[in-house]
Amino acid sequence: MRLPLLLLLAAVLLLAVLPLPAHALTTERFTAKSNQDGADGIMGATPTRITWQGQSDANESLASITITLPEGSVLPADGTTVTVLDGLARLDVPSTVTEEGDAITVTFTDGAPAGAMVMLELNNAQFPPDGGTYQVTGTYTTAAGTSAAIPDGGKSIQVVGTTPQERMAAWLNEQPWVQAWNSVTFLHMFFDPAIVVTTVPAVFSGWLLALALVAISFPLAIPLGLCWSFLRMSKHRLPRAIGATYINIIRGTPLFLQIYIAFFGMPLLGVQPPNFMLGIIVLVMNSSAYLAEIFRAGIQSINKGQFEAARSLGMNGAQTMVFVIIPQTFRRVIPTMTSEFILMYKDTSLLAAVGIMEIMMYSKTITAATGNVTPYIVAAFFYLVVTIPLTKAINVMEERLVSGRPKHRKNNRLAEKTPASLSGTVGAVAAEGSEADVLQTLRMSEAFSHGPQVIADDSLGSKMKGDA
Repeated sequence: MRLPLLLLLAAVLLLAVLPLPAHALTTERFTAKSNQDGADGIMGATPTRITWQGQSDANESLASITITLPEGSVLPADGTTVTVLDGLARLDVPSTVTEEGDAITVTFTDGAPAGAMVMLELNNAQFPPDGGTYQVTGTYTTAAGTSAAIPDGGKSIQVVGTTPQERMAAWLNEQPWVQAWNSVTFLHMFFDPAIVVTTVPAVFSGWLLALALVAISFPLAIPLGLCWSFLRMSKHRLPRAIGATYINIIRGTPLFLQIYIAFFGMPLLGVQPPNFMLGIIVLVMNSSAYLAEIFRAGIQSINKGQFEAARSLGMNGAQTMVFVIIPQTFRRVIPTMTSEFILMYKDTSLLAAVGIMEIMMYSKTITAATGNVTPYIVAAFFYLVVTIPLTKAINVMEERLVSGRPKHRKNNRLAEKTPASLSGTVGAVAAEGSEADVLQTLRMSEAFSHGPQVIADDSLGSKMKGDA
């Protein structure tokens, strides 16, 4: 039992007394050149220059050095540069470079001098696309035939993973036609194909946010705009003054100023809602003022005979407005409302000034990183995807409203209605027809109120009048 303990103690003492064998080669440097636009990072799947530098022992001559790249790397496209230094003096040492798999081997014909500094530069090499932290791996062989692993020396390279879009951009930059395209300064600055590929996914997410802002804000602005319109047309002085004041203030100040007041003024009051919600509130308040004037113009364009016809059927003011006037108003102002929708969609770009990541914010960030205007052109495309179809729809609606469209009626529809449902009939006719339609409906209502005999007499009179 004591003998093994004595042997173990002797071994420990021997290791403490005897020096550890030193490496014949030490790693002094292991770096890569930045290949990330607008930053100092090293991206995977993107050409870079990998530099390894090692110092040989003063008593050892090197026969060969093998550097192994991580799995998934791409070997240098332009070869490997070998430099041997003695202090600051460059030595002429013949060598050959061979590639096998992911490894590059440098063999010195007559051996590298003892104590020399060896530097290998792997030009246009690529790290794996997934990225990660990589240390130097490989082996070296001395002139005496001894082989050992290259010590990493605590040196490592941090590689940033790349997306498929970034890899596509790197591939495009290597294509001759892209290089010829980018040789024209204007084309390169305003429509670089590689930047387009990397910009579209980022701007697309901002486009979705802009659509969400409008999809939520515009439906909320419609009823609020109606309320402000009713206040503006009120017969009482106080509500009319409140409505006019709000509409004039909102329409008389720029939306950009309103955004700044909301985003920088409310925190001073101790109120800090989420930026997305606050953006919706500002858009709703701004758009409702414009919609109020649109609705007011539409309501006032309805002939007063429509009001009188509805009131003669016993409808009160609210029923007249809901079932007769508002349906006609919406039909008349749809083109103008669509224009307001387009304006709201474009005005979401102003929210980039307060940090909301919509289309312009992403474009601005990428442009600042690349120094290229292409992201703004991509942003313009995303705006046009929405605005051009809607503008075309407005033109079609305006043409239909100007030229009119055939009215399809069923002759027996009014005959099947009961007196209790006449108010709904008036609303429907008024919504799709002219003042003559309302008058005809009123005559039918009078006939129903006096009984079947009056209907028959009225029909006979109309027939005789037609025959005459």
